[in-house]
Amino acid sequence: MTVLLTGAAGFIGFHTAQRLLDRGERVVGVDNLNPYYTPALKHDRLAQLAAHPNFTFHQINIADRAAMETAVGGLKLTSIIHLAAQAGVRNSIENPFAYVEANLVGHMVVLELARQQDGLDHLVYASSSSVYGGNTQLPFSERDRVDNPVSLYAATKISNELLSQSYAHLYGIPQTGLRFFTVYGPWGRPDMALWLFTEAILAGRPIKVFNHGDMRRDFTYVDDIVTGVLAARDNPPEPEETAAAPHRVFNIGNNQPEELLHMIELLEGALGRKAERILEPMQPGDVKETYADLTAIRRDLGFQPTTAIAVGIPKFVSWYRDYHNI
Repeated sequence: MTVLLTGAAGFIGFHTAQRLLDRGERVVGVDNLNPYYTPALKHDRLAQLAAHPNFTFHQINIADRAAMETAVGGLKLTSIIHLAAQAGVRNSIENPFAYVEANLVGHMVVLELARQQDGLDHLVYASSSSVYGGNTQLPFSERDRVDNPVSLYAATKISNELLSQSYAHLYGIPQTGLRFFTVYGPWGRPDMALWLFTEAILAGRPIKVFNHGDMRRDFTYVDDIVTGVLAARDNPPEPEETAAAPHRVFNIGNNQPEELLHMIELLEGALGRKAERILEPMQPGDVKETYADLTAIRRDLGFQPTTAIAVGIPKFVSWYRDYHNI
């Protein structure tokens, strides 16, 4: 079975590729290795994957339709897992066109590739908890309206879901969108709070704590996320399940919102050092709280997260120390 995996050098993409390869599947990875954060980390992830004979990699911008068609030319794909995107809520305010190209044009290119593949079983793609925007009813449910985005990043992810719905309706392409909630763990992203805090505390620098620490996040360990991705991939929707198009959207979270200050305390314990905290106001495009309702994904895919942050944060710290030889 051959899987096209976009964003293969990214955080979730790397872990997903490893799990697929361990299952004996052939993975064709695509990533543009952009410099949003250090490409060296992406190259190091790819070096881990390169040891697998069933892994092939193409450095391609997913918005480049011709290059993408060339990369998959002659392949009979069984599924596509589309995780590539321009990430970062705050960065989307400063660099909007990068998000339009990667998240909108890139998603359309992947949809067209899926349409051209005979016998494609399933297209699984990454959405985000950011789509819930200014919603105040908790926990966030897939039944909630998502027409109030507070960042361009969120708006692009909502648009992806609508584009996928239209392609599922028009062409019958089975698709599942996954709304990820604050993913963390080994090989994570340097722009995320856990990495930034770890780096600063070890260097003796203060950390910036936004909204004066009055925030909660549904932190989700990356192994749990990948389990959900593969459960979705292995169980494509059928038309009769949706009453119209074979398209569905699930939350993937830990179903346990944690206080930001509690996360910092656990990190301090794992590092054996106290953090100097600078309290800052809320950042534009940010939200105070996220909390995933997992009713649908539990019912349909049997998904259940297993890693509490008290376990996951020390695992991240251990990996971080090894990776940086600290």
